[in-house]
Amino acid sequence: MPLRSKLDLNLLRVAVALLDAGSASEAAKTLGMSQPSVSESLAKLRGHFDDPLFVRSGHGMSPTPRGAEVGDTGREILRQVEEKLGPRMPFDPAQRHRPFTFAMSDVGEIVFLPKLVKVLAQSSPETPVRSVSMRPQQLAKAMEDGDVDLAVGYFPDLKRGGFFQKRLFTHHFVCLLRNDHPCRGAALTLEQFLALPHAVVLSEGRSQEILESHLAENGLFRRVEIYTPHFLSIPALIAESDMVVTVPHAMGIAYGTPSFRLRVMQLPFPSPRIQLREHWHVKFHKDARNIWLRDVVAELFNASTDEWKPAPANVGATARLEADAQPAL
Repeated sequence: MPLRSKLDLNLLRVAVALLDAGSASEAAKTLGMSQPSVSESLAKLRGHFDDPLFVRSGHGMSPTPRGAEVGDTGREILRQVEEKLGPRMPFDPAQRHRPFTFAMSDVGEIVFLPKLVKVLAQSSPETPVRSVSMRPQQLAKAMEDGDVDLAVGYFPDLKRGGFFQKRLFTHHFVCLLRNDHPCRGAALTLEQFLALPHAVVLSEGRSQEILESHLAENGLFRRVEIYTPHFLSIPALIAESDMVVTVPHAMGIAYGTPSFRLRVMQLPFPSPRIQLREHWHVKFHKDARNIWLRDVVAELFNASTDEWKPAPANVGATARLEADAQPAL
């Protein structure tokens, strides 16, 4: 039978101890074994390697060339076993690491990235932060391979087996119009919402699907003037037109200001809710780095720290819309 299938790691420990100690009695003390046990282990090693390995000398026991080779190689093997297979070491963020990589939508970056970058820069100043956007299948594989640590935001495709998730908080939708738009007040009427020309963002982020499903389920059909895959063009488009756009509330906070010549108005019905979560692959559920990152995200973003809490439902909405608008559990 091949040697590699029979050799006991404990025998390698004896070889290393004999090489270091130079005598069977000293090796026995180092290992916490009896001298006869060390002698028995040495006999097994000699049989395995067909070499004396250690021979008596004036100062105890000296290694043969093969014995020195076995002892040195055994030391390296045991070091790697201890390093790779020993108890899990805690993650030390102060050390330099490969980039912390998060999958986020462009709106997700508005919500999560500023605070994350600030906190991670304080805790792990030598480690860069990376934000990526990927299609669902590509993202799932990247998370399984460890190329993406966490997906943070709305990722409905990661609800299948193989992924864990933790709910952070719930967001809603608002409308953006230009500052001097003739529609005034805090909320659009349903007639205004349906009559106005709309801009619709169909980006790789999936939150727009929630709004589209909500409108379809309630038989609401608005007039769309432009579809775009980019949120970046929206402020200029809306500021220069009579169009309205329905966006996640965080984007409304970011862009509904005089500097962008835009203002926020509420929907004419209770907004559907966007459940924002952090997601990770099952392979990294016990990984110290991933656990640390998840804890950072969960501490920064939760219901108690949410600075964009949903507005109360608008008065006058139908009972059906009110029922549909309840946050998912």
